[in-house]
Amino acid sequence: MIEFRNVSKSYKKGVKAVDDLSLTIHDGEIFGFLGPNGAGKSTTIRMLTGILNIDEGQILLDGKDIEKEPIEAKKTFGYVADDPDQFLSLKGIEYLNFMADVYGVENRKEIIKELTEKFEIADALNSRIESYSHGMRQKIVICGCLMHEPKNWILDEPMTGLDPRSSFDLKEMMRKHAAAGNCVFFSTHVLDVAEKLCDRVGIIHKGKLLFTGTLQEMRETFKEDVSLEQLFLEITEDVEEQL
Repeated sequence: MIEFRNVSKSYKKGVKAVDDLSLTIHDGEIFGFLGPNGAGKSTTIRMLTGILNIDEGQILLDGKDIEKEPIEAKKTFGYVADDPDQFLSLKGIEYLNFMADVYGVENRKEIIKELTEKFEIADALNSRIESYSHGMRQKIVICGCLMHEPKNWILDEPMTGLDPRSSFDLKEMMRKHAAAGNCVFFSTHVLDVAEKLCDRVGIIHKGKLLFTGTLQEMRETFKEDVSLEQLFLEITEDVEEQL
């Protein structure tokens, strides 16, 4: 379970990138975090993963405070950032072994074989990551994220750059992971994916959480018989008009 308790983060001139965010993502669900560019999605995820400090509030992962118990909290999740251009000088196999070392993974050979065959990159493991296409870099980062079989998956735009087969496989993995009683928290700008995949969604805009709940609850609150895309545009445009 992931909990945000009155979390805020400001940058220069006191502008809040995230403003008093309270949110709980339960075990057994896929939660989609939606918002326009600059809405606060990546800032929220970077605080959740301990990359950014929290100005106010508290974030808990399975009851562990990301600031007070950072090592224990980080053991509970796997994180895919929105930029896969990392560790480019390493070979794919070196990167995966590095991730296995970080998390103390003992059965790494079996896990590496399973993941890299699933994402069809097993033949590229002896090449440097800098030689990979964007999609292949995304795949190796996802494999690294899953090396230690984390309970909580935190994925920032994970479908970006994936081919249709790999995107389908990842979505199936997300469904199975949640069905096993685990937590999947991911941001996306592809609303069709969120509509088909998520148990609940949250919409953030200008740092404020505007809505959280199921798609049906959103329709009951705003408009029935319209797509998530139409609801999303209406909710965020209403906020713009109020500012």
